[in-house]
Amino acid sequence: MNTCVGALQTSPRWKGVVGKHLTTITYTGRRSGRTFSTPVGYRRAGDVVTIGVRLPDAKTWWRNFLGAGGPVALRLDDVDRTGHAVAHRDGRGRVHVTVRLDGPPAGSPS
Repeated sequence: MNTCVGALQTSPRWKGVVGKHLTTITYTGRRSGRTFSTPVGYRRAGDVVTIGVRLPDAKTWWRNFLGAGGPVALRLDDVDRTGHAVAHRDGRGRVHVTVRLDGPPAGSPS
């Protein structure tokens, strides 16, 4: 599945449609110290990106952002961005990861 989503994200035909709702996040595992990348669906409001985790009990990546959270990198509008991600589970078991983006993208006016 990850390979298919990645192909859509880079496809000249589908990039514009898919890129507005899907991105790939890159993070370092808390315990392993390894770097991971995974495609996710997202919503963005200014410098806040919200990632809804579907079937959270079947996935583990979001647990890297429990508690104080941690750093994450993602590509938005063809620009690599960094930010701080924090995961929250609500009373109904739904999980959202909130990413607060760091300053302006590299190469943009301050």
